[in-house]
Amino acid sequence: MLIFRSLLFYLVYSLSLVPHASLCVLFGWMLPLKARYQWFLQWNRFVVWWVGVCCGVKYVVHGREKVPNEPFVLLSNHQSPWETLFLYYEFRPLCAVLKRELLRIPFFGWALWLLDPIAIDRSKRRGARDSLLAQGRKQISHGISILVFPEGTRGQPGQDRKFFTGGAELAIATGAKVVPVAHNAGLYWPSRKLVKTPGTITVIIGDPIDSTGREARELTEQVKVWTTHALEPLSS
Repeated sequence: MLIFRSLLFYLVYSLSLVPHASLCVLFGWMLPLKARYQWFLQWNRFVVWWVGVCCGVKYVVHGREKVPNEPFVLLSNHQSPWETLFLYYEFRPLCAVLKRELLRIPFFGWALWLLDPIAIDRSKRRGARDSLLAQGRKQISHGISILVFPEGTRGQPGQDRKFFTGGAELAIATGAKVVPVAHNAGLYWPSRKLVKTPGTITVIIGDPIDSTGREARELTEQVKVWTTHALEPLSS
């Protein structure tokens, strides 16, 4: 039964993506950036709703009242495709840091390009850092927050993974606050697995952290420790 529901989910997922992304590509360039967010991310909202209806994957958010009014750097753990969809519209306008290869995916990548993401080449570590800082400064100066997954790629729930310092460096360079987010989406929408498990994803938004006068490694370690503690009661 779970396999059938997951297959049905992906069928509707795929059939809805192509026409929506095509319309975004054809007409989205006519809109200002923040209006594109409002329109483009309706598909994200639909998918999060659809996985709840079809596969029983619901969610609950704690700490929305902690989100600052000014642009910030959001640092989240990375377990599943779910948080990429959810965080993008929950905190919009939000500019994601992502690998450049994603922009080459037909329809999806083309539409994503119109949201002006920070696309980095992971094979060039120094160039990727410089690109993150330069483009991140521009986005924050335009009132757009930045989403960074400090683990870099998706991992499995419960893994102790290294947190890279790029997001903290950007926050320090711009004076923006860091907003830590922890979630257990990988338990219900596992990465690289077909079957979705019914249940409720818990998203926890932490207190904003002032980046003024901080060291990047120290700030990153603080976020990692907070994330680990936040996830402990959600790991099963």
